[in-house]
Amino acid sequence: MRIKPTALVLALVAMASTGFATAPALAADVGVSVSVGQPGFYGRIDIGNFPQPQVIYPQAVVIQSVAVMPQPIYLHVPPGHAKDWRKHCHKYSTCNQPVYFVREDWYNNVYVPRYRENLERPAKGQGKGQGKGKGQGN
Repeated sequence: MRIKPTALVLALVAMASTGFATAPALAADVGVSVSVGQPGFYGRIDIGNFPQPQVIYPQAVVIQSVAVMPQPIYLHVPPGHAKDWRKHCHKYSTCNQPVYFVREDWYNNVYVPRYRENLERPAKGQGKGQGKGKGQGN
C-alpha cells in the first residue's frame, strides 16, 4: 500500500495540532505561584521605607540607554543573572532602565521579614476596638 504525500502531510498536521491543543490544558494544571517575600521570588521589589538595600554593584546597570533615563529600580535576581544582565534583562522588561541588584542575604534577612511583618499588620481602621459602634445592633 502506498500513501500519497499529501495524505501523509495532512495526517502529520492533524497529529501535531492535536498535541498542541492538549498541551495548554496539561500545562494549566501545573501552575506554581510565587510572590514577593517568598523564597524563589525574583523580580522587582519596592524599597519604599525599607532600609537602604545592600546591592551587588555600586553603580546601576543599564543595557539600552534612552533619551530620558528613568529612575533606577531594585531587582532580586537569581545568582548569575546580574553577571550576564544583557542576556537576562528582557525577562524582566528592564533593558532600558537603570537597575540595582539587591544582595541575596539582604533580601532574605532584611526585606522578606519586614515585608511579611507589614502584611500581617491590620490595615488602619481594622484593628482591635473597631467592632460595631453604638446604634449598630449592640
